[in-house]
Amino acid sequence: MADWGTRPASAADIEAVAELRAVVLRADLERLGRYDEQRVRQRLRDGFTSAHTWVIEVGGALAGSVSLRPAEDAHWLEHFHLAPRAQGNGIGASVLRRLLERCDHEGAVVRLNVLQGSAARRLYERHGFRVEAEGPVDVFMVREPAPAARHH
Repeated sequence: MADWGTRPASAADIEAVAELRAVVLRADLERLGRYDEQRVRQRLRDGFTSAHTWVIEVGGALAGSVSLRPAEDAHWLEHFHLAPRAQGNGIGASVLRRLLERCDHEGAVVRLNVLQGSAARRLYERHGFRVEAEGPVDVFMVREPAPAARHH
């Protein structure tokens, strides 16, 4: 596996992460007839909170991002994007596993939405997510905490 790690995001990362999101989502959004050059970046800017976001680096360079936003009834896994050059070698699965272990420890439900037809859906299903609702564009998924990991 490549030399990779994560670090807390900062406000200075917004534009690079917004650009990465546009690259990663473009094919799926175009297939769904929803790609908009400005909106794909603005949606990230509008939802970016550095306190809940990590940057994924490979060889010291930005290669992805992931957010875990606490909400009333669950944590929302958001803005999970990996550059094409960093995909397919286990980095995404490792990052996801670390976050889910933390959520299991807290006894937290995790929710996310993924684009209809996205290859990422298989990754989420392998990690225990199940479909909660589906629309023409989004698939909403949920994962209950692993019972063995709860600490009361």
